[in-house]
Amino acid sequence: MTATISNQQQQYASDAELVRAATAYMTEYMAEYDPSHNPAHVHRVVALAHQILEAENALDNNNHSAEYDKTVVTLAALLHDIGDGKYIKTDATTATENIVCDFLISQGANPALAQRIQTIVSNVSYSAETKDPGRNRMLLEQDGYRELAIVQDADRLDALGAVGVGRCFVFLGAQGKKHIPPGRTWDLELAVEHFAEKLLRLESMIKTRAGREMARVRTNRLLEFMGWWEEEVGGAVADTTPY
Repeated sequence: MTATISNQQQQYASDAELVRAATAYMTEYMAEYDPSHNPAHVHRVVALAHQILEAENALDNNNHSAEYDKTVVTLAALLHDIGDGKYIKTDATTATENIVCDFLISQGANPALAQRIQTIVSNVSYSAETKDPGRNRMLLEQDGYRELAIVQDADRLDALGAVGVGRCFVFLGAQGKKHIPPGRTWDLELAVEHFAEKLLRLESMIKTRAGREMARVRTNRLLEFMGWWEEEVGGAVADTTPY
């Protein structure tokens, strides 16, 4: 394929070699993560990113200058959760700021490609965008990181719909006790509240045309689940006064 950053020089690893190495690295690195952020999540994000990429390129079939780099999309999607702060142990001594770039260079990647992937990975998360939306816009609109939009959308789509519901409850069970608000108990309701606090906002943050339709469908599924939850749990407080 024709890449934005060419790897045609013999001294750099091929795209296929880098993808294989990144897949193996991600699988080992995230092997002990809970199922909300495990390798299966990453593979779904890669599949969604490819689906969005294909649709976006089809929509732009007469504008070759607007094509996305599939290698950049694939590598960034594969590595997007490497160094995730939620899973870094407090006593960890290894710096994670450039962990993706360093890994790719160690595998023979063009340093410019490696840094491009690192920049996308460092800015893909919901928290990164909400903390500094201006930087996110600059990367997308001025600095040419078009692939960031695809990887962000794919990651956010996996937080919606039936899969998003499952992941949210899994995260609550695996990690939620660390994040209980003051005065609250470790309860399923915390996951449902997270739907309204964060997940229902994701559709408005989707950037690609293909991603928006997918997000609409998955958000409706989330809303339907919330309706079921309210129906089943809303008034489920036992009256024990007769006893």
